[in-house]
Amino acid sequence: MSKYQTPYRYDFVGSFLRPQEVKQAKADYSEGKITKEECDAIVDKAVTEVVAKQKELGFHIITDGEFRRTYWHLDFMWGFEGVGHEQTGAGVQFNAEMAAVEDTYLTGKVKAKAHPFVEGFKFLKQFEDENTVAKYTIPAPAQMFQQMIVPANFENTRKYYATNEELIQDIGKAYQEVIRQFYEAGCSNLQLDDCTWGMMADKSGHFAYGTTQEGLIEIQKAHKDINNKVIANAPKDIVINTHVCRGNFHSTYANSGAYDPVADILFGEENVDAYYLEFDDERSGGFAPLAKVSGDKKVVLGLITTKSPKLENKEEVINRIHEAEKYIPLDRLYLSPQCGFASCEIGNKLTAEEQWAKLKLVKEIAEEVWG
Repeated sequence: MSKYQTPYRYDFVGSFLRPQEVKQAKADYSEGKITKEECDAIVDKAVTEVVAKQKELGFHIITDGEFRRTYWHLDFMWGFEGVGHEQTGAGVQFNAEMAAVEDTYLTGKVKAKAHPFVEGFKFLKQFEDENTVAKYTIPAPAQMFQQMIVPANFENTRKYYATNEELIQDIGKAYQEVIRQFYEAGCSNLQLDDCTWGMMADKSGHFAYGTTQEGLIEIQKAHKDINNKVIANAPKDIVINTHVCRGNFHSTYANSGAYDPVADILFGEENVDAYYLEFDDERSGGFAPLAKVSGDKKVVLGLITTKSPKLENKEEVINRIHEAEKYIPLDRLYLSPQCGFASCEIGNKLTAEEQWAKLKLVKEIAEEVWG
């Protein structure tokens, strides 16, 4: 199956609910009750089973469900030199609860090394066949840049980087090297997960960056530039898509706001092949900003929510697809859930059976709309 066919009419973002045995194995390993090899064997078995389920449902993209990581983004950053982390009990405030995450910060200059995620991809790669392509999800370069320049980290970051431009250069170089590692391992489909645009679309987003609404435009440009720099230097025959998120932790969210404030730069100037976009509730606003999507870039409409077990009404979803068609041609539109089912290990508030029912609905609707 050609990698250039991605995304597919029915698709998904990447993460799945962790089986209890995976959570238990990680806890046992952290407490010294089992060896790393024993833990890895349990996770490998779970990945094998979740890939088989994806194939059983007829999906053409396969992922490892992000079973090997605790957080969708931070674990990847820990794979670089110059990045440290510790559990301090701190977190990020979501609308309904505090998301417990590990403090992640610079301990030196950012440099690439043999990234552990590449080994995870190699395990997934073996399951590719003529009907499927292995997709790997990593946080966007802009997400790592944002992590290091938010007010909580800014003073520490200045110990190692006098300017944001120097930091951007090193993150860009490190990402380029790691993407090369993925490519040499056979990766043809990479997804850059990016919450920064959701934050910048929020009416209070400028506070997170310690700037003004006007200053946020320059921050948007910096985020776009670092992503584009990495994409421009990636192998030409690797598909690079992005997922734009507003936070997805335990069925709650971090940001709200339509895409209008970021559409010109995100949709008009970021050089990805496709956007996976949240459109599962009123927090996402309308479809009009999709008119700003430049060139022949594709849009995957996240109209099925992973935050609730309730199944959407099929006709209502179909009507929304055709509403989006007013701004971008139907042949450049696709369908998926709005985000993963478990961006962090805790997962969202639904069962595995309800998770798979959501994906069955995605496929059913897509086949009705596109044939």
